Amino acid sequence: MGDPPQARLTYLVKQLERAIRIAMDDITREFGLTPIQYTALSVLVRNPGMSSAQLARRSFVSPQACYEMILILERNGLVTRTPTSANRRVLGIAVTRRGMGVLTKCDRKMDELEGRIFATLGCDERHEFRDALTRCLTSIYPEIRRPL
Repeated sequence: MGDPPQARLTYLVKQLERAIRIAMDDITREFGLTPIQYTALSVLVRNPGMSSAQLARRSFVSPQACYEMILILERNGLVTRTPTSANRRVLGIAVTRRGMGVLTKCDRKMDELEGRIFATLGCDERHEFRDALTRCLTSIYPEIRRPL
């Protein structure tokens, strides 16, 4: 009869993504954020001064959704927007001190989550997994040379 067919890799990745999303919802809700807002803050810390259009591309959301999200983050005191030196009409976004505090606390919980998810993988396996995921992501989105 033979072995049953293995699950598609894309299905397994989607299952893992869904499980992570559920856990992230719980964590970010604790800090008054959504997972997308958390992602945006994480991206902005690594890339201060990004425009909302750049952030939308890096966060995989529409420009309109990103604009609304930035307004909420700004209203909550987590980010500020200021004109950039290159183009005064473009507003660069930066994480505030308050935003850094929220992000740091949220990051601790995310570190715990990652620890649980990848506890069965050794250090070399984690490195190989990260490398493989990065290559897969950039094969679909070549404009992203370095994921979040």
